[in-house]
Amino acid sequence: MSWEKNLRQTTPYVPGEQPRSPGIIKLNTNENPYPPAPGVEAVLKGFDAGRLAKYPDPEAKELVEALAKAYDVDKEKVFVGVGSDDVLAMSFLTFFAGERPILFPDITYSFYPVWCELFGIPYETVPLDASFQIRPENYQRENGGIVIANPNAPTGIALPRAKVEDIVKENPDSVCIVDEAYIDFGGESMLPLIDDYDNLLVVRTFSKSRALAGSRIGYAFANPRLMKYLNDVKFSFNSYTMDSVTQAIGVASVEDKAYFNKTVDRIVATREKTRQALSDLGFSVLPSQTNFLFARHPKRSAAELFARLKEKGIYVRYFASDRIDEYLRISIGMEDQMDTLCKALSEEV
Repeated sequence: MSWEKNLRQTTPYVPGEQPRSPGIIKLNTNENPYPPAPGVEAVLKGFDAGRLAKYPDPEAKELVEALAKAYDVDKEKVFVGVGSDDVLAMSFLTFFAGERPILFPDITYSFYPVWCELFGIPYETVPLDASFQIRPENYQRENGGIVIANPNAPTGIALPRAKVEDIVKENPDSVCIVDEAYIDFGGESMLPLIDDYDNLLVVRTFSKSRALAGSRIGYAFANPRLMKYLNDVKFSFNSYTMDSVTQAIGVASVEDKAYFNKTVDRIVATREKTRQALSDLGFSVLPSQTNFLFARHPKRSAAELFARLKEKGIYVRYFASDRIDEYLRISIGMEDQMDTLCKALSEEV
């Protein structure tokens, strides 16, 4: 068909499966197993549906102000979008329009190369070392931008702040995006350094630690100059990206700091208990600072274990990719779910 020659074709990102059958233990997409803050439910129950007849606030002022207050930054340094994927996509469009390739690890969030191919951005992947660590010295070369997920996914490993800073400092002519989707579960954030480096953008999400994956809220921190360029592209793409309901529940989530801390602490405690249980079963488990574990067994293939767990109604994530095809990525669920997982694995190994 002749019209196909005009199509933009790309290989899409493949998300984790979303099973809907009752009784499934879903540990494959790094969602929070606990409900959002109680204030979120209160907002939903009391929301005036009549507000939906009007366009939402295009600047999401109340949510921006809540985030600015919670993280003690000026509101001019805060950006919000429809999930961190939206924030990242807008950032790729905004900051990576040059001819030089952008750099990111060979093992990292698999949406990065998808955006590059979709937007026509040249890129090169930088191999992690044998321990799946990022080496800052490998990013000291000509580039058009840098993207680092820290803690990294799917490995779960966090790079110390000083090493991330080395990357940002050694690349003053490139925008460096630090994707901190999992930072609330461990690691050192780059947020305190946004005033020190005018090329630093820190991106986060409500999908993991704030249990709002189904609502889609992402946000970023940077100096006002970077934010101006980012907002220019956002408002050239879609002025009304975040609906009124989402803005309201986002504010409610941010304002309940006690619930947030309690939930994160529970997930971290379960993560460490599960890590030990997997180690006791003979698994090698990478040091995780996230809400998931990356583990392999020396005697059973990851593909086989993935299939066997799925037969038992337990969904984890398997990547049939070079260097990581012997690993399972296991999201941290509630403690009883993780106990069920470990029991199922004990029957297989």
